[in-house]
Amino acid sequence: MGFIADSLDRIQPSATIAISGKAMALKAAGKDVIGLSAGEPDFDTPDNIKEAAIAAINAGKTKYTPVDGIPELKQAICDKLKRDNNLDYKPSQVSVGTGGKQVLFNALLATINPGDEVIIPAPYWVSYPDIVLLAGGKVVSLETTDADNFKLQPDVLEAAITDKTKWLIFNSPSNPSGAAYTHDELKALTDVLMKHPDVWVLTDDMYEHLVYDDFEFVTPAQVEPGLYDRTLTMNGVSKAYAMTGWRIGYAAGPEKLIGAMRKLQSQSTSNPSSISQWAALEALNGPQDFIDANNKVFKERRDLVVSMLNQATGLSCPTPEGAFYVYPSCEGAIGKTAPSGKVIETDEDFVTELLETEMVAAVHGGAFGMSPFFRISYATSTEALTEGCERIQRFCAALK
Repeated sequence: MGFIADSLDRIQPSATIAISGKAMALKAAGKDVIGLSAGEPDFDTPDNIKEAAIAAINAGKTKYTPVDGIPELKQAICDKLKRDNNLDYKPSQVSVGTGGKQVLFNALLATINPGDEVIIPAPYWVSYPDIVLLAGGKVVSLETTDADNFKLQPDVLEAAITDKTKWLIFNSPSNPSGAAYTHDELKALTDVLMKHPDVWVLTDDMYEHLVYDDFEFVTPAQVEPGLYDRTLTMNGVSKAYAMTGWRIGYAAGPEKLIGAMRKLQSQSTSNPSSISQWAALEALNGPQDFIDANNKVFKERRDLVVSMLNQATGLSCPTPEGAFYVYPSCEGAIGKTAPSGKVIETDEDFVTELLETEMVAAVHGGAFGMSPFFRISYATSTEALTEGCERIQRFCAALK
């Protein structure tokens, strides 16, 4: 009998963290690595948010807080959901966790029984299926197509629902594709869900504010109020507020579910960092104008990367509506031979050879449930992106 729990055999380490770690190790060894693998804004946390944290430290707000968030932050989350999404929640319906990942973990571990099915459209964020598997659930992965801009189609969703389906995990704008659903596209999906009253919706809105070209963000319970009592609306301050390391995520939903999540959190981490909570309060309540300023930069970077990747031999890159990722196809490179002499048989081979030949770190599409694609994050400097894309073009041109 092994010492390590069998449940850990069901999951893999995070591929995005692994590749970022490999790139960091090469950098530490003195290599000129361009990291395009991490989903992290290169902007600094705004000064007003940092100052709120310093003020909280100086005021001695360094003690334990309620398990799932201070009342002030919960109220600010309710105000945000009303202001931005026209959703009405009470503080008792809000959970604050150590990043969005803990919120997802709590929700799925608190609700999934062995054999429960969870529908996850692919490509998906790497952690969704592993959290479901750890909870003892069954992942039902639904592949989208680049022809549909990586968006789940209503008939595909309808066909996947069974009497064992417990959740649909929905993410718009998407990590890794950047695809975002319009009101009408989302309504077509919520119409399907209205026919299946036992299916719950876990919506990951982490990239809500990162949308371009006048795109208007909507969330499932806003589009279909009939889903309100079985939707967990998850968000956080990591991406839009450039607060990845502060680790604050939150969700709003039915009190019974929030209570179950609180019970689980009380026996795991207890409260998120008190200082991070006061910083998040300022993020949600303070000035929001820097978001538009940052988005202008992100949009320019997106357009640069899409243009340069589409000029690379064998690559094809759609233009996403949001987030800060592109998800190009490398199908044209499969079967070719890299400068090292290795034949590229998969997207994982492609990104591995790209890192070893040109020192550019990207994440293979297989990590997100769809091949042959790869993910590039454009949340880094324009100079690094330009140089990185030039290296990708050079690498693709050298494939025989």
